[in-house]
This record gives sequence, structure tokens and C-alpha cells, in this order.
Amino acid sequence: MQGSSFEWDEVKDSLNQKKHGVSFDLAQQVFDDPKRIIVRDVEHEKGEKRFFCMGLVKGGILTVRFSFWRKKICIFGAAIWRQGRKRYEEENKIY
Repeated sequence: MQGSSFEWDEVKDSLNQKKHGVSFDLAQQVFDDPKRIIVRDVEHEKGEKRFFCMGLVKGGILTVRFSFWRKKICIFGAAIWRQGRKRYEEENKIY
């Protein structure tokens, strides 16, 4: 998604790095994967639409949780998630 603007909370980024070992700076690269998958996260929506983006970054498949805010992609979570990898592989027919 070239030309997209990203934003995130620095405290959440720091906590995410400690918990999952993934920075939001790295996570934004998921959106550059031409085979990325974006799905709605209706289970966790709290008055705003939330999404998952699953894509290939540095040889691994990351899942990024995000929303749109003021025409920007607002990242609030990122991790290597088995379910995200499975969905990515199924959608892209990687076996």
C-alpha cells in the first residue's frame, strides 16, 4: 500500500516489542506484501472498525492489528501468529 501513512502509540510499540519481539516500524512492512490479506476483526471492534493484515516480512508471516484514523493506518498490535500464518498460506495456496 505505497503512499500510505502510518501512526502508532510509542508506549504500545514498546510494550509490543517486549511481548512479541516485533516493532511497529517493522510491522508496517506487511502492507507492502502484494499477497497480503486484510480481514475485519469484528470480535474486537470497540466503536471503530478494526482489521488484521497478514503478510510476509523478512521471511516470516506477521499479523498486524490496525484501524484507520484520520486517513492513516493506526497500528496497535503485531506478532507472529499461527492462525495468521495458516490463513495467509491457505489464501495464497502455499503448502
